[in-house]
Amino acid sequence: MELPVVEVRRYLQPLSWLYGIGINFRNWLFDRKILKQKKFDIPVICVGNITVGGTGKTPHIEYLISLLSPRYKVAVLSRGFKRKSRGFQIVEVNSKVRDAGDEPLQIKKKFPSVLVVVDKNRVNAIEKMLTFDEDKRPDVVLLDDGYQHRSVQPSLSILLVDSNRPVYEDKLLPSGFLREPLKGKNRASIVLVTKCHPDLQPIDFRIYSNGLDLFPFQSLYFTTLDYEEIKPVFPELNDEQLELNNLLKKHVFLVTGVASPEPLVRKLELKTYNLYTKFFPDHHNFTKRDIDSIIEMIDEVNEENKVILTTEKDAVRFRSLNYLSEEIKKKMYYIPVKVTFLNSQEKFSFNKKIVEHVRNNKTNS
Repeated sequence: MELPVVEVRRYLQPLSWLYGIGINFRNWLFDRKILKQKKFDIPVICVGNITVGGTGKTPHIEYLISLLSPRYKVAVLSRGFKRKSRGFQIVEVNSKVRDAGDEPLQIKKKFPSVLVVVDKNRVNAIEKMLTFDEDKRPDVVLLDDGYQHRSVQPSLSILLVDSNRPVYEDKLLPSGFLREPLKGKNRASIVLVTKCHPDLQPIDFRIYSNGLDLFPFQSLYFTTLDYEEIKPVFPELNDEQLELNNLLKKHVFLVTGVASPEPLVRKLELKTYNLYTKFFPDHHNFTKRDIDSIIEMIDEVNEENKVILTTEKDAVRFRSLNYLSEEIKKKMYYIPVKVTFLNSQEKFSFNKKIVEHVRNNKTNS
């Protein structure tokens, strides 16, 4: 397969140089311990990236929860991007998107027994969780999107890089998509190349491996996203479940507010001849005007068998809206995703590293 090329906005490079000076100085202060990092007595696994846009953090967090929660009390700590609440908040199953953020609420609904917390101040949040009673106190904290939040010193850092946007060809913001210089990858113990095409060839593995140029102590793995059974957004109105292979004769209206809808588009183009798309920015809060524009798009197609399809993250936000008609609700479905390793041996190796890390660090604490 042909590997993607990152588009660089060269006319913005002078601004990228200024941005780089600031980021490099901040990292230098942390590296020299002038700015302090707090290390905790329990395993803190950071999952993040060095680019803006979606690299699949939430599905990988969910993978780690599924791996660890049968053995340990797991907590997920997130900033809760675009939430309206402030400070430390424990996310409940019945929390509102405006108070918790879409991704933390999605995780809580999928894993009700897992402690999910949102707080911009990560140090404060972990310190509070460690004061909980023993039956609620976590054994391990998953730090969601915490790679640049260096005030917490994680016991293990997992860096995600999108296979569709090679970081080694990218530039700093705003001319490119890098949050920090490429050398920031050196802080990671594990690097995951995400959203890979399932047919990735050996030469492609070598290209990514050479481009990332990791140290011997860093482990490199490749994952893809698999799509699960389609589910209704409002099951109380429609309990019918759809299969991807049954979409051929349906008119599918894909509505998303995520950073990278392209992989889902490619998947659906193989499953239906009648695909219509409407994309909104990542973490978009859908307004009544947005809903009206979606309805207008649907009404323009004078056909039967119409389905509105969205992502699991968007489904959380749609459920919070009070201006959706029952007719629209009955048409709405979402498609969950899960992480799959391209190689079963890599999956075994990754799982072993994570479980051993948690066991050893929990014992040390």
